[in-house]
Amino acid sequence: MSEASFNGFPARAEVTPLPNIFFTEVLPHIEDLAEAKTVMQVFFLLSRRKGYPRFVSFSELNSDPVIVKGLRNLAPVTDDLLKRALKLAVHNGILLYIPVDMDGRSEDLYFINNQAEKDTIAKIVQGTLKIPNVSIRQEEKPEVEQPSDIGSLYEQNIGMLTPIIVEELQEAEHRYPAEWIQEAFREALTANVRNWKYIHSILKRWEREGKKDGKSVRDSRKERDPDKYIRGKYGHVVRG
Repeated sequence: MSEASFNGFPARAEVTPLPNIFFTEVLPHIEDLAEAKTVMQVFFLLSRRKGYPRFVSFSELNSDPVIVKGLRNLAPVTDDLLKRALKLAVHNGILLYIPVDMDGRSEDLYFINNQAEKDTIAKIVQGTLKIPNVSIRQEEKPEVEQPSDIGSLYEQNIGMLTPIIVEELQEAEHRYPAEWIQEAFREALTANVRNWKYIHSILKRWEREGKKDGKSVRDSRKERDPDKYIRGKYGHVVRG
């Protein structure tokens, strides 16, 4: 710590609840310190939020003194630094967000990624849950581009490739038909969920229950181009 040393926790300190899975499956994989600090403060703020639904806005985080002080120790504080930390948290499946217009200005609302908040976001998007002075920001419908390989598909629509993600993409490319992967990306983006785990869950559900077009993995695989994802500039990444 760069300032005066911490004197220790008082005997009756308030606590902020965090799921045990955060410490066992989330924290070990957070590599960016700005992301870690931001996520911790989001949990803190939401634990003290009253009412329903519970979310925190980008503007609130951008003016939060703990966030400002915490990020200032890493680099000059800018909107971009916080946006990058939040984008990583969304990308890594820790947070969810929806773009809205709030009191006449563009805003992003962030939620903890769990099933209850996914249901809440679905209600907000569908219009069955109204938030005063808030409306979904109308953005151009995301289009899944047709890249020449699965690495480009991921980078163009979700984020940076990591060694772990590359391995998972390789496995998915060999397991699922190309058109399934494209459609799973499209379904996730339409739901405003830019997260590989969510996309993979769609693919596993289709494999388990059958896809709506009636085709199984085996039937669809017969129609696929086996070389589609190993062409292009990221072919060497997918081939390993």
